[in-house]
Amino acid sequence: MTVRIATFNAENLLSRFDFSGFRNELRQDRVAQLYDFASEAQYRQAEIARAVSLTDDTRQMTALAIAEADADILCLQEVENLDTLHRFEYGYLFKMIGDGYRHKVLIDGNDQRGINLALMAREHTLDGASIEILETTSHAHLSYAEAGVYTPDLEGLAHPNERVFKRDCLEVDLRIGSKRLTVYVVHFKSMGGPRDGIDGRTYSMPVRLAEARAVRKIITDRFGAGGGGKRYLIAGDLNDYSERLVITGDRRNGYDFTPATADAGAVEALTEGGFTENVVQRREELDRWTLYHTRGPQERHLCQLDYLLASPALTRTSRDRLPDIVRSGQPWRTPFPPGQEVDRYPRTGWDRPKASDHCPVAMSFDLV
Repeated sequence: MTVRIATFNAENLLSRFDFSGFRNELRQDRVAQLYDFASEAQYRQAEIARAVSLTDDTRQMTALAIAEADADILCLQEVENLDTLHRFEYGYLFKMIGDGYRHKVLIDGNDQRGINLALMAREHTLDGASIEILETTSHAHLSYAEAGVYTPDLEGLAHPNERVFKRDCLEVDLRIGSKRLTVYVVHFKSMGGPRDGIDGRTYSMPVRLAEARAVRKIITDRFGAGGGGKRYLIAGDLNDYSERLVITGDRRNGYDFTPATADAGAVEALTEGGFTENVVQRREELDRWTLYHTRGPQERHLCQLDYLLASPALTRTSRDRLPDIVRSGQPWRTPFPPGQEVDRYPRTGWDRPKASDHCPVAMSFDLV
Protein backbone atom coordinates (compact mmCIF):
# COMPACT_ATOMS: atom_id res chain seq x y z
CA MET A 1 0.00 0.00 0.00
CA THR A 2 1.34 3.41 -1.02
CA VAL A 3 0.50 6.94 0.11
CA ARG A 4 1.66 10.09 -1.66
CA ILE A 5 2.40 13.10 0.55
CA ALA A 6 3.30 16.67 -0.46
CA THR A 7 4.25 19.91 1.25
CA PHE A 8 3.68 23.36 -0.23
CA ASN A 9 4.10 26.91 1.04
CA ALA A 10 1.24 28.45 -0.92
CA GLU A 11 2.47 32.02 -0.17
CA ASN A 12 -0.23 34.10 1.47
CA LEU A 13 -3.37 32.10 0.74
CA LEU A 14 -5.52 34.83 2.24
CA SER A 15 -9.05 36.17 1.78
CA ARG A 16 -8.57 39.49 3.55
CA PHE A 17 -6.98 42.76 2.47
CA ASP A 18 -3.99 44.26 4.25
CA PHE A 19 -4.27 48.04 4.44
CA SER A 20 -1.41 48.56 6.91
CA GLY A 21 0.84 49.76 4.08
CA PHE A 22 -0.80 53.18 4.16
CA ARG A 23 0.87 53.93 7.49
CA ASN A 24 3.88 51.63 7.13
CA GLU A 25 5.69 51.71 3.77
CA LEU A 26 7.54 48.51 4.68
CA ARG A 27 4.17 46.73 4.44
CA GLN A 28 3.24 48.43 1.19
CA ASP A 29 3.25 46.56 -2.12
CA ARG A 30 5.92 47.89 -4.44
CA VAL A 31 3.46 49.01 -7.10
CA ALA A 32 1.68 51.17 -4.51
CA GLN A 33 4.98 52.90 -3.76
CA LEU A 34 4.86 54.42 -7.25
CA TYR A 35 1.88 56.56 -6.29
CA ASP A 36 0.93 59.23 -3.77
CA PHE A 37 -2.43 58.68 -2.10
CA ALA A 38 -4.42 61.64 -0.83
CA SER A 39 -6.22 59.66 1.85
CA GLU A 40 -6.39 56.26 3.47
CA ALA A 41 -9.73 55.65 1.79
CA GLN A 42 -8.11 56.19 -1.61
CA TYR A 43 -5.29 53.84 -0.68
CA ARG A 44 -7.76 51.16 0.42
CA GLN A 45 -9.60 51.26 -2.90
CA ALA A 46 -6.35 51.03 -4.85
CA GLU A 47 -5.12 48.14 -2.71
CA ILE A 48 -8.37 46.22 -3.23
CA ALA A 49 -8.10 46.69 -7.01
CA ARG A 50 -4.45 45.60 -7.03
CA ALA A 51 -5.04 42.50 -4.91
CA VAL A 52 -8.13 41.37 -6.79
CA SER A 53 -6.50 41.80 -10.20
CA LEU A 54 -3.48 39.73 -9.15
CA THR A 55 -5.19 37.03 -7.13
CA ASP A 56 -7.11 35.14 -9.83
CA ASP A 57 -4.05 34.30 -11.94
CA THR A 58 -2.01 33.55 -8.83
CA ARG A 59 -4.54 31.11 -7.39
CA GLN A 60 -5.05 29.35 -10.72
CA MET A 61 -1.30 28.65 -10.71
CA THR A 62 -1.34 27.62 -7.06
CA ALA A 63 -4.07 25.12 -7.87
CA LEU A 64 -2.16 23.87 -10.92
CA ALA A 65 0.91 23.21 -8.76
CA ILE A 66 -1.17 21.30 -6.21
CA ALA A 67 -2.84 19.28 -8.96
CA GLU A 68 0.54 18.46 -10.47
CA ALA A 69 1.87 17.29 -7.08
CA ASP A 70 -1.10 14.87 -7.09
CA ALA A 71 -0.80 13.98 -3.41
CA ASP A 72 -3.15 11.97 -1.23
CA ILE A 73 -2.13 14.11 1.76
CA LEU A 74 -1.15 17.76 1.30
CA CYS A 75 0.59 19.82 4.00
CA LEU A 76 0.19 23.57 3.50
CA GLN A 77 1.83 26.66 4.92
CA GLU A 78 0.59 30.28 4.84
CA VAL A 79 -3.15 29.64 4.84
CA GLU A 80 -5.39 32.17 6.58
CA ASN A 81 -8.24 29.95 7.78
CA LEU A 82 -10.48 27.03 6.87
CA ASP A 83 -13.01 29.28 5.13
CA THR A 84 -10.27 30.58 2.83
CA LEU A 85 -9.13 27.03 2.15
CA HIS A 86 -12.69 25.92 1.31
CA ARG A 87 -13.14 28.87 -1.05
CA PHE A 88 -9.85 28.15 -2.78
CA GLU A 89 -10.68 24.48 -3.23
CA TYR A 90 -14.18 25.13 -4.54
CA GLY A 91 -13.25 28.08 -6.77
CA TYR A 92 -9.98 26.80 -8.20
CA LEU A 93 -8.79 23.34 -7.20
CA PHE A 94 -12.15 21.67 -7.83
CA LYS A 95 -12.00 22.68 -11.49
CA MET A 96 -8.79 20.69 -11.89
CA ILE A 97 -9.21 17.60 -9.73
CA GLY A 98 -12.89 17.53 -8.69
CA ASP A 99 -13.78 16.37 -5.18
CA GLY A 100 -10.18 15.87 -4.21
CA TYR A 101 -9.59 16.83 -0.58
CA ARG A 102 -12.62 16.21 1.63
CA HIS A 103 -10.60 16.14 4.88
CA LYS A 104 -9.20 19.49 6.04
CA VAL A 105 -7.65 20.58 9.33
CA LEU A 106 -6.37 24.01 10.36
CA ILE A 107 -5.80 25.47 13.82
CA ASP A 108 -4.90 29.13 14.37
CA GLY A 109 -1.26 29.45 15.39
CA ASN A 110 1.02 32.20 16.63
CA ASP A 111 1.71 34.22 13.49
CA GLN A 112 0.56 37.81 13.89
CA ARG A 113 -0.22 38.09 10.17
CA GLY A 114 -2.68 35.20 10.47
CA ILE A 115 -0.83 32.75 8.24
CA ASN A 116 -1.39 29.24 9.53
CA LEU A 117 -0.62 25.59 8.87
CA ALA A 118 -3.13 23.23 7.29
CA LEU A 119 -3.46 19.64 6.12
CA MET A 120 -5.79 18.34 3.45
CA ALA A 121 -6.38 14.68 2.61
CA ARG A 122 -8.36 12.69 0.09
CA GLU A 123 -10.92 10.16 1.25
CA HIS A 124 -8.88 7.41 -0.40
CA THR A 125 -5.33 7.05 -1.69
CA LEU A 126 -4.81 6.71 -5.40
CA ASP A 127 -4.66 2.93 -4.99
CA GLY A 128 -7.92 2.78 -3.01
CA ALA A 129 -6.96 2.70 0.68
CA SER A 130 -9.21 4.76 2.97
CA ILE A 131 -7.75 7.84 4.68
CA GLU A 132 -9.07 8.84 8.09
CA ILE A 133 -7.95 11.73 10.29
CA LEU A 134 -7.94 10.42 13.85
CA GLU A 135 -6.70 13.37 15.90
CA THR A 136 -5.22 16.83 15.44
CA THR A 137 -3.02 18.53 18.05
CA SER A 138 -1.64 22.06 18.07
CA HIS A 139 1.61 22.78 19.89
CA ALA A 140 1.38 26.55 19.40
CA HIS A 141 1.21 27.10 23.17
CA LEU A 142 4.54 25.38 23.92
CA SER A 143 7.19 27.69 25.41
CA TYR A 144 10.98 27.49 25.18
CA ALA A 145 11.14 26.59 28.86
CA GLU A 146 8.46 23.89 28.64
CA ALA A 147 10.20 22.30 25.66
CA GLY A 148 13.59 22.55 27.38
CA VAL A 149 15.17 24.21 24.34
CA TYR A 150 16.13 27.64 25.69
CA THR A 151 19.87 28.28 25.22
CA PRO A 152 22.12 31.28 26.02
CA ASP A 153 22.37 32.28 22.35
CA LEU A 154 18.64 33.06 22.42
CA GLU A 155 19.16 35.98 24.79
CA GLY A 156 18.07 39.14 23.03
CA LEU A 157 15.98 37.11 20.58
CA ALA A 158 13.48 35.39 22.85
CA HIS A 159 12.45 34.94 26.48
CA PRO A 160 12.20 31.45 28.06
CA ASN A 161 8.46 31.84 28.63
CA GLU A 162 7.71 32.91 25.06
CA ARG A 163 6.17 30.45 22.62
CA VAL A 164 8.83 28.54 20.77
CA PHE A 165 6.96 28.09 17.46
CA LYS A 166 6.57 31.22 15.37
CA ARG A 167 3.55 29.55 13.72
CA ASP A 168 2.88 26.09 15.13
CA CYS A 169 3.80 22.44 15.01
CA LEU A 170 0.55 20.86 13.83
CA GLU A 171 0.44 17.17 14.74
CA VAL A 172 -2.03 15.07 12.72
CA ASP A 173 -2.66 11.37 13.32
CA LEU A 174 -4.03 9.45 10.34
CA ARG A 175 -5.12 5.93 9.54
CA ILE A 176 -4.42 4.88 5.97
CA GLY A 177 -6.05 1.54 5.32
CA SER A 178 -5.00 -0.36 8.43
CA LYS A 179 -1.74 1.57 8.95
CA ARG A 180 -1.05 4.51 11.26
CA LEU A 181 0.91 7.62 10.24
CA THR A 182 1.63 10.83 12.15
CA VAL A 183 2.41 14.00 10.22
CA TYR A 184 3.98 17.11 11.78
CA VAL A 185 3.33 20.22 9.70
CA VAL A 186 5.79 23.05 10.43
CA HIS A 187 6.81 26.51 9.26
CA PHE A 188 9.90 27.82 11.04
CA LYS A 189 11.03 31.40 11.54
CA SER A 190 12.13 33.21 8.40
CA MET A 191 15.77 34.24 7.99
CA GLY A 192 15.23 37.93 7.32
CA GLY A 193 17.91 40.31 6.13
CA PRO A 194 21.32 41.15 7.58
CA ARG A 195 21.36 42.73 11.03
CA ASP A 196 24.18 44.22 13.09
CA GLY A 197 26.66 43.08 10.46
CA ILE A 198 25.46 39.46 10.65
CA ASP A 199 23.73 37.71 7.77
CA GLY A 200 20.05 36.90 8.27
CA ARG A 201 20.44 33.12 8.40
CA THR A 202 23.09 33.26 11.13
CA TYR A 203 21.35 35.95 13.15
CA SER A 204 18.01 34.10 13.33
CA MET A 205 19.44 30.57 13.52
CA PRO A 206 19.04 30.12 17.32
CA VAL A 207 15.26 30.51 16.96
CA ARG A 208 14.98 27.92 14.18
CA LEU A 209 17.27 25.54 16.06
CA ALA A 210 15.00 25.82 19.08
CA GLU A 211 11.95 25.11 16.92
CA ALA A 212 13.63 22.05 15.39
CA ARG A 213 14.70 20.72 18.80
CA ALA A 214 11.17 21.26 20.11
CA VAL A 215 9.70 19.24 17.22
CA ARG A 216 12.19 16.46 17.89
CA LYS A 217 11.32 16.48 21.59
CA ILE A 218 7.58 16.28 20.85
CA ILE A 219 8.17 13.20 18.71
CA THR A 220 10.64 11.61 21.16
CA ASP A 221 8.34 12.21 24.12
CA ARG A 222 5.56 10.43 22.29
CA PHE A 223 7.35 7.60 20.49
CA GLY A 224 10.56 7.19 22.46
CA ALA A 225 14.23 7.70 21.67
CA GLY A 226 14.99 7.42 17.99
CA GLY A 227 11.31 7.55 17.12
CA GLY A 228 10.50 4.10 18.45
CA GLY A 229 10.19 2.54 15.01
CA LYS A 230 7.01 4.51 14.29
CA ARG A 231 5.87 6.03 11.01
CA TYR A 232 6.10 9.82 11.20
CA LEU A 233 6.85 12.62 8.78
CA ILE A 234 7.92 16.23 9.38
CA ALA A 235 6.65 18.31 6.47
CA GLY A 236 6.92 22.00 5.76
CA ASP A 237 8.98 25.12 5.25
CA LEU A 238 11.98 25.07 7.60
CA ASN A 239 13.30 28.40 6.28
CA ASP A 240 16.77 26.87 6.41
CA TYR A 241 19.12 25.01 4.10
CA SER A 242 22.12 22.69 4.31
CA GLU A 243 23.44 23.62 0.88
CA ARG A 244 22.74 26.04 -1.92
CA LEU A 245 23.60 26.77 -5.51
CA VAL A 246 25.32 30.15 -5.74
CA ILE A 247 24.40 31.89 -9.00
CA THR A 248 26.78 34.05 -10.99
CA GLY A 249 26.56 35.42 -14.53
CA ASP A 250 23.67 37.01 -16.40
CA ARG A 251 21.11 36.35 -19.11
CA ARG A 252 23.39 37.54 -21.91
CA ASN A 253 26.44 35.47 -20.99
CA GLY A 254 24.72 32.61 -19.20
CA TYR A 255 24.55 31.56 -15.57
CA ASP A 256 26.84 29.41 -13.48
CA PHE A 257 25.56 27.39 -10.52
CA THR A 258 28.18 26.59 -7.88
CA PRO A 259 27.29 24.21 -5.02
CA ALA A 260 28.13 25.51 -1.55
CA THR A 261 27.55 23.90 1.82
CA ALA A 262 26.21 25.77 4.84
CA ASP A 263 26.85 25.53 8.56
CA ALA A 264 24.66 22.98 10.32
CA GLY A 265 21.26 24.29 11.31
CA ALA A 266 17.62 23.29 11.79
CA VAL A 267 17.72 20.55 9.15
CA GLU A 268 20.58 18.71 10.83
CA ALA A 269 18.86 19.00 14.21
CA LEU A 270 16.05 16.86 12.78
CA THR A 271 18.12 14.40 10.72
CA GLU A 272 21.03 13.82 13.09
CA GLY A 273 21.48 10.21 14.17
CA GLY A 274 19.07 8.96 11.52
CA PHE A 275 16.05 10.46 13.32
CA THR A 276 14.65 11.39 9.90
CA GLU A 277 15.80 11.38 6.30
CA ASN A 278 15.62 14.45 4.08
CA VAL A 279 14.37 12.54 1.04
CA VAL A 280 15.15 15.42 -1.34
CA GLN A 281 18.82 14.60 -0.75
CA ARG A 282 18.25 11.56 -2.98
CA ARG A 283 18.10 13.85 -6.00
CA GLU A 284 21.18 15.09 -7.86
CA GLU A 285 23.11 17.90 -6.20
CA LEU A 286 22.02 20.58 -8.70
CA ASP A 287 18.42 19.41 -8.60
CA ARG A 288 17.36 19.73 -4.94
CA TRP A 289 16.27 23.36 -4.80
CA THR A 290 12.74 24.54 -3.98
CA LEU A 291 13.23 28.32 -3.87
CA TYR A 292 15.11 31.08 -5.68
CA HIS A 293 16.53 33.73 -3.35
CA THR A 294 17.84 37.08 -4.57
CA ARG A 295 18.67 40.47 -3.15
CA GLY A 296 20.04 41.70 -6.46
CA PRO A 297 22.95 40.45 -8.62
CA GLN A 298 25.30 40.33 -5.62
CA GLU A 299 23.18 37.79 -3.70
CA ARG A 300 21.51 35.04 -5.67
CA HIS A 301 21.11 31.36 -4.96
CA LEU A 302 18.82 28.36 -5.29
CA CYS A 303 18.22 26.36 -2.14
CA GLN A 304 15.94 23.84 -0.48
CA LEU A 305 13.62 25.34 2.14
CA ASP A 306 10.77 22.82 1.79
CA TYR A 307 11.13 19.39 3.35
CA LEU A 308 9.70 15.94 3.74
CA LEU A 309 11.69 14.50 6.65
CA ALA A 310 10.67 10.87 6.98
CA SER A 311 11.23 8.43 9.84
CA PRO A 312 13.25 5.25 9.23
CA ALA A 313 10.06 3.19 9.46
CA LEU A 314 8.59 5.23 6.62
CA THR A 315 11.56 4.95 4.27
CA ARG A 316 12.92 1.46 4.85
CA THR A 317 11.06 0.02 1.86
CA SER A 318 11.32 3.07 -0.41
CA ARG A 319 15.08 3.32 -0.77
CA ASP A 320 15.13 3.73 -4.55
CA ARG A 321 12.20 6.11 -4.81
CA LEU A 322 12.79 9.79 -5.62
CA PRO A 323 10.67 12.76 -4.55
CA ASP A 324 9.19 15.15 -7.11
CA ILE A 325 9.68 18.92 -7.05
CA VAL A 326 7.03 20.88 -8.98
CA ARG A 327 8.69 23.95 -10.53
CA SER A 328 6.26 24.91 -13.30
CA GLY A 329 4.78 27.65 -11.10
CA GLN A 330 8.09 29.48 -10.70
CA PRO A 331 8.26 32.98 -12.21
CA TRP A 332 10.37 33.60 -15.30
CA ARG A 333 13.02 35.45 -13.27
CA THR A 334 14.07 32.17 -11.65
CA PRO A 335 17.19 30.85 -13.42
CA PHE A 336 17.17 27.07 -13.88
CA PRO A 337 20.34 24.97 -14.06
CA PRO A 338 20.88 23.39 -17.50
CA GLY A 339 18.54 20.52 -18.28
CA GLN A 340 15.98 21.46 -15.60
CA GLU A 341 13.86 23.87 -17.65
CA VAL A 342 10.09 23.32 -17.44
CA ASP A 343 7.01 24.59 -19.24
CA ARG A 344 5.63 27.30 -17.00
CA TYR A 345 1.92 27.57 -16.37
CA PRO A 346 0.00 29.94 -18.68
CA ARG A 347 0.17 33.64 -17.77
CA THR A 348 3.15 33.21 -15.43
CA GLY A 349 4.89 36.56 -15.04
CA TRP A 350 8.50 37.65 -14.77
CA ASP A 351 8.14 38.06 -11.01
CA ARG A 352 4.38 37.65 -10.59
CA PRO A 353 1.84 36.21 -10.94
CA LYS A 354 3.25 32.84 -9.92
CA ALA A 355 2.08 29.74 -8.08
CA SER A 356 4.28 30.64 -5.11
CA ASP A 357 7.87 31.58 -4.39
CA HIS A 358 8.21 27.97 -3.13
CA CYS A 359 7.89 24.70 -5.02
CA PRO A 360 5.75 21.78 -3.86
CA VAL A 361 7.67 18.65 -2.87
CA ALA A 362 5.90 15.29 -3.16
CA MET A 363 6.82 11.65 -2.65
CA SER A 364 5.10 8.27 -2.48
CA PHE A 365 5.81 6.11 0.58
CA ASP A 366 5.11 2.42 1.08
CA LEU A 367 3.16 1.55 4.23
CA VAL A 368 4.12 -1.97 5.24
